[in-house]
Amino acid sequence: MGAWPGKCLNLGDGCSSYCFSIASGVVSQFPHRGGEDYTRCGAILPLAPRRLPCWGLTVRPGSPWALGPRAGGLQCAPIPWLNTASDFRLLASCTTSLIAKVATAQDDITGDGTTSNVLIIGELLKQADLYISEGLHPRIVAEGFEIAKEKALEVLEQVKVTKEMDRETLIDVARTSLRTKVHKELADILTEAVVDSVLTVRKPDEPIDLHMVEIMEMKHKSETDTTLIRGLVLDHGARHPDMKKRVEDAYVLTCNVSLEYEKTEVSSGFFYKSAEEREKLVKAERKFIEDRVNKIIDLKRRVCGDSDKGFIVINQKGIDPFSLDALAKEGIVALRRAKRRNMERLTLACGGTAMNSVEDLTPDCLGHAGLVYEYTLGEEKYTFIEKCDNPRSVTLLIRGPNKHTLTQIKDAVRDGLRAVKNAIEDGCVVPGAGALEVAVANALVKHKPNVKGRAQLGVQAFADALLIIPKVLAQNSGYDPQETLVKVQTEHAESGQLTGVDLNTGEPMVAAAAGIWDNYNVKKQLLHSCTVIASNILLVDEIMRAGMSSLKG
Repeated sequence: MGAWPGKCLNLGDGCSSYCFSIASGVVSQFPHRGGEDYTRCGAILPLAPRRLPCWGLTVRPGSPWALGPRAGGLQCAPIPWLNTASDFRLLASCTTSLIAKVATAQDDITGDGTTSNVLIIGELLKQADLYISEGLHPRIVAEGFEIAKEKALEVLEQVKVTKEMDRETLIDVARTSLRTKVHKELADILTEAVVDSVLTVRKPDEPIDLHMVEIMEMKHKSETDTTLIRGLVLDHGARHPDMKKRVEDAYVLTCNVSLEYEKTEVSSGFFYKSAEEREKLVKAERKFIEDRVNKIIDLKRRVCGDSDKGFIVINQKGIDPFSLDALAKEGIVALRRAKRRNMERLTLACGGTAMNSVEDLTPDCLGHAGLVYEYTLGEEKYTFIEKCDNPRSVTLLIRGPNKHTLTQIKDAVRDGLRAVKNAIEDGCVVPGAGALEVAVANALVKHKPNVKGRAQLGVQAFADALLIIPKVLAQNSGYDPQETLVKVQTEHAESGQLTGVDLNTGEPMVAAAAGIWDNYNVKKQLLHSCTVIASNILLVDEIMRAGMSSLKG
């Protein structure tokens, strides 16, 4: 992992280089300041200057968000022909936008595969440029891409493995996804938490709603202390000093009732002639709220009686100090202004019904939690609701020493959740570790003689471009990409099995036997989107600046 030789060309405030990073599935772009070394950067391979400014992206070992165990991001080095600020703006407004949009679409649809998407698009353009620079028309290359895509989809259907998505298989799928986002030790800790959270919120014959998995961040301890809470964690605590900090065997009332005086929604006024009349108004307003509080207290007395059972009130609206004091005297722990997104999760985790009125309170509307306690971290308070009976909503509590670590783990967890969800919904998986790409490339080379005319060159370019995945996997693991690729291709040809790259040894391995699985729908979407975007870029004849022309006399 060495620095890119030389300095960038300084163009005033910015420079002629352009860097990319992928965060949450979006390719973001930012100018590289002049005079800085290009460390940990990959190379941009532009098409011929006479054509549309396009490029291929190559990820070097250790570059962020690369594929493999040392994942991080995609960055690029200076573009030789980009010499003016207008060239820079032209480049940023066209090709970058297309790549950013396809990466966003990939993340929205499948939740994974954004890095592979950018890699393959860049390699398709690089391979196409080898033929275009020799005089082959881009239309012929695009036709070859389309033929290769159809064949690749056929191979994908043939090699997919349909199997029962039991817990062990889902753990393999989640581990494969998470190990490309965080280091191995942390990935193994997150794997079981991610799988268990999806299996907990899953309902038979219903779509999986990942919103029922709350992801809570806590800047505390180390990343390996990330845990799965089979309940809910609220980022606030009780608002009265006399309320208990720990309650066991508690009833939980979830409600959306105002326990504080609120002004009317319409314009209204009250006119009084004396202080006595005003005092009557204040008492009437107070009594209106006290009646609501008393109904909650009556319910607590009815269900708890003289036992040691606790009673928790979690309210979406406000609770004024007088109401808090009355509830505290009865031993009720009350939390106000709970987030709206947690109201549904609360009833799914604890049971019961969310109430919008105190008029019809019955024991049937209450949920139950085995343990409710408050945790103070600095000036922040957290309320843990645990030991719920058969919860249908859980919380992944992410811990880390700093904001960067928390963000990295949060993104990895989201990708892991989507990977498990995709595997369950697809009912099938495909071998990972670059095995699919090697198999498809081999099938395309065999299929090439069946293609008529010069479109064969497009098929060959497509096959060569797919091999960027096993190459990058090998390179980012510290092995020679060409040597590793030859070994994998030889093993695949001799054994006929789907063979990928073993990142621990650099030797070929059977991905299925090692439990390395990728999502079927991610690979399918990848083949479609890469082909479309690469073809669109190749077939652009000219870039025209859009805008209203000025009308003169």
